[in-house]
Amino acid sequence: MHQHPPLKALHSMDKPEYCVGFDLGGTKMLTSVMDSQFKILSRVRKKTKGYMGGDSGIDRIVEMIKTAIAEAGIPLSKIGTIGIGCPGPVDMDKGVLISAPNMGWENMPIKKRLEDALNCKVFVTNDVDAGVYGEYRFGVAKDTRCVLGIFPGTGIGGGCVYEGKIFTGRRITCMEIGHTRIIPGGPLSSTGHEGTLEAIASRLAISTQAAQAAYRGQAPNLMKEAGTDLSQIRSGMLANAIKDGDKSIENIIKHACYNIGVSAASMIHVLAPDMIILGGGLVEAMPELFLNQISQSAREWLMPAYKNITEFKVAKLGDDAAVLGSAAWACESLTKL
Repeated sequence: MHQHPPLKALHSMDKPEYCVGFDLGGTKMLTSVMDSQFKILSRVRKKTKGYMGGDSGIDRIVEMIKTAIAEAGIPLSKIGTIGIGCPGPVDMDKGVLISAPNMGWENMPIKKRLEDALNCKVFVTNDVDAGVYGEYRFGVAKDTRCVLGIFPGTGIGGGCVYEGKIFTGRRITCMEIGHTRIIPGGPLSSTGHEGTLEAIASRLAISTQAAQAAYRGQAPNLMKEAGTDLSQIRSGMLANAIKDGDKSIENIIKHACYNIGVSAASMIHVLAPDMIILGGGLVEAMPELFLNQISQSAREWLMPAYKNITEFKVAKLGDDAAVLGSAAWACESLTKL
């Protein structure tokens, strides 16, 4: 078996000439190669395909990174570090993705597997943490002392950057706001817990309610465009249905936003962040609706002293947030070795 030479020795003064960011999402994978100023030189995007198995999933990630590096016209040996954001709790020190049920992964040693395959230092974090860090470094959250991100998608992800660092537990990433309980006796989440924010306000939860509305004849425009098939009811279709006059779909979204706002208020009481940023596909498709409804709901539930502490903003980097954030975090971590 071919053995790579040992990983390059790096010191605190070293700054990589090129780096790679990778966003391993529940529905898509995106990777980019960047220069030392984080200018994106290439992008490669693929569907995650849900269950990725063990070796085959890692092989797909490695091939995507190699393709992106080739498209950037840079030899692999010039890449100083790779950052990857993953869906689910991560042990950042060991570089292990602890759990990603939708992909069929448990305790996946991503850092070791990628370092062995690519002979380059790899840093692993949670995908929403990476996105929030991207917005902190390059987007709407520059110069904040504490920024919290809430990203409604297939589930509902949370992330926090506090005084320039990704906020984590000692051995595990945190800010899993989607798994906080909102309604006792409510519907079950992906982890089997009842009444969590994810179970009542994620895109999957919204799409389920929207499919019921279409089936009942209460959302004729959505019925015409997507029918009642959950896999077809995407963020853009929900936005189009509202635009075309499906009031029931707008009410479903507003109810989800109300509950996200209640959770946001709880987090403000705990952290008093300067800013909460809202991101993900649903927010990108309906930015004003989500921003207005969530911020309004949050303020209804805040103690008077906290009503004007936190600014709400929509994330501005879109798909690039997590790749930029994971790459920037990797470069930052590299200088501290």
